[in-house]
Amino acid sequence: MQGRMADNEAEMLLARRARLVAIVLIATMILWVGAQWLGGRLGLAPRFAILLDLAALAGFVWALAVTFQIWRRRNALRQDRGE
Repeated sequence: MQGRMADNEAEMLLARRARLVAIVLIATMILWVGAQWLGGRLGLAPRFAILLDLAALAGFVWALAVTFQIWRRRNALRQDRGE
């Protein structure tokens, strides 16, 4: 019984992390597109656009890394349960 509860808690933690990844991806995309649009309207220098691109890229790389961690942990949980 204890093992099942621990697995359930681990699954809940992974689900929370997956929701966080989704929120970060959506927010990064919206902010990036909005900043590109605003930068074009205001006539900002291209170096600022590159800075915004790098910040968005950092958000996407973080989301990819966390998604990979979630995938590995979920696979490990399934192997521990014998699925």
